[in-house]
Amino acid sequence: MFDLEVAGESLQLSPHRALFLPRLSTLVVADLHWGKAATFRAKGVPLPPGVTTSDLERLSAVLDETTAARLVIVGDLLHARAGRHERTLDAIAEWRAARAALEIVLVRGNHDTHAGDPPAALHIECVDGPLIVGPFACQHHPTAHASHYVLAGHLHPHVNLRGRGRQSLRLPCFAFCERGAILPAFTSFTGGGAYTPGEGDRVFAIVEHEIMQTIPARSHR
Repeated sequence: MFDLEVAGESLQLSPHRALFLPRLSTLVVADLHWGKAATFRAKGVPLPPGVTTSDLERLSAVLDETTAARLVIVGDLLHARAGRHERTLDAIAEWRAARAALEIVLVRGNHDTHAGDPPAALHIECVDGPLIVGPFACQHHPTAHASHYVLAGHLHPHVNLRGRGRQSLRLPCFAFCERGAILPAFTSFTGGGAYTPGEGDRVFAIVEHEIMQTIPARSHR
């Protein structure tokens, strides 16, 4: 975990692509896209099963590490209606049953609009953003809030690191701007990113099992 102070609040960045607020016992994640692989398979793309299960195991690991009492998802819990596959929903239901005491709040994102809210049996509170959590406004899109520091997702930020001989490495990252932070997509099944760092931004790349603060050579929108 990487310790940081933002908006007067101590927080921790996890290489599991999550942000933890210790004082508020709240874990914040973005862009889980549950059922994305099932959506691709429904369209004839031959992908192996197990993506959602793997991500659930990673989510369990960071919840166990932080002992968070609340999980806030800043958008895009389910990928699409086609991804509401029985096998996917059964895996999520089994995971949820093992963590019945955990409070889960979904701040709806653009994919949630199309996929619909998760089944009521999962006991996930669904709200439209912003959701105020301490000094933070939790919302899907990284637009400025009038009074609170924003925690958002949507852009799946990556950073490009360059070395000698035109070598480059593309890594998921957390990006902290003047008025808000953009969290990496939690799902491991994601492609490009859409974040270009600005002057004064603090960027924290996820390098295997560690967080590394870095100055990117180049990023893409």
